[in-house]
Amino acid sequence: MKHPLRLFKAELFKALAHPGRLKMLEALKEGEKTVGELQELLDSEPASASQHLAQLRHKNIVHARKEGTTVFYSVTDLRLFDILEAGKAMFDNHVSRSQEAVDGDRAEAGAVR
Repeated sequence: MKHPLRLFKAELFKALAHPGRLKMLEALKEGEKTVGELQELLDSEPASASQHLAQLRHKNIVHARKEGTTVFYSVTDLRLFDILEAGKAMFDNHVSRSQEAVDGDRAEAGAVR
């Protein structure tokens, strides 16, 4: 039996599973950006940025708006930033726990001497 919600979540996380796409989405938190602005963020070939944007568009994560010859991108659902913030909080927690483990190992090593 297929589970549409699980499939949706899996596809969403697949679309988010690239550091370049995440960097673009984090920049879009400030508001819409042009293709050129997003390309500059990646310091890569224009085709790479275009491919990332195409994937995000295909998954309906970003919306493209054309004004003359300029294309502007924005996030379609602002709740995406809650997901990104949750990822950051999980990372911060991971780093904190790792540091506590290192500190504990150092203290234990110092006590043995």
